[in-house]
Amino acid sequence: MKRLSREKVGLLLGLVGVICFSLTLPFTSIAVGYFGATIVGLGRTVVAAILVALVLIFRKEKIPTLRQFKSLFIVAVGAVLGFPFLTSWAMKSLPVSHGAVELALLPLATSGFARLRAGELPSVKFWVSSVIGSLSVIIYALHLGFGHLQFADLALLAAVLILGLSYAEGGKLSKELGSWQVIAWSIMIGAPFFVIPVVLNLTTEMLYAPIQAWVSFIYLAVVSQFLAYVAWYSGMAMGGIARVSQIQYLQPFLMILFATIFLDESITLFTILIAVIVVFSVLFGKNTPVSNKGTISEKP
Repeated sequence: MKRLSREKVGLLLGLVGVICFSLTLPFTSIAVGYFGATIVGLGRTVVAAILVALVLIFRKEKIPTLRQFKSLFIVAVGAVLGFPFLTSWAMKSLPVSHGAVELALLPLATSGFARLRAGELPSVKFWVSSVIGSLSVIIYALHLGFGHLQFADLALLAAVLILGLSYAEGGKLSKELGSWQVIAWSIMIGAPFFVIPVVLNLTTEMLYAPIQAWVSFIYLAVVSQFLAYVAWYSGMAMGGIARVSQIQYLQPFLMILFATIFLDESITLFTILIAVIVVFSVLFGKNTPVSNKGTISEKP
């Protein structure tokens, strides 16, 4: 019973993380028009690093080991550098609904890397549900006519791959280092390298950006770059990487919903239908058995 309760809490935290992440592309689309891809993609980490440093100092957190730093570097490359910058660049030319559909492939990338990096072995039922969810979003993309790939599309696909690896590596490491500590130390690793390019791209015109642009940037720095990852990695540590990763199938449709609210992008009946199919695929696969080659004790 205790284990079941722990897994449910993990799924709930994963859902909170996904909801927070679902606001990332809409707010990126707003902020990047005023601040540019470098400030939005890398500057958010510099701002987040200030908050993270204060938390680490206040809690007197122990510095990770060399082996842990190797894993943290992988997380930093994906979650701190690659994904924020690539998506910021792509959102300069693509609508949020376009990006949301392509990011729907993230659960498969996460599950695949989880198998390689964390030793999780999802069952056949799990993979069937994953394929159903993925095919649903692919059909959705084809229906909207997203046919040929642009450079921005390639950037998003690359972002999916590196973030999938980052998620899997972070989920594995969080069992021994602690959930929020993973993204916190990853931010501290990446931030020093971003200061110079961020400073070089600052302009006085940015001071006159509208309030919605500043609110969007602050959200990206504080929530998308840090707090959402705390919930996400906590969820994966408690509920299992492969199982919790399926909740990501809800993310593209939550993104489209938020894009409708904040950017006035339209939502169709077909979008709702696909969302229902994806939700059922998540419900079908979330309780499937997942075996592990080995286990790692969680940090108390």
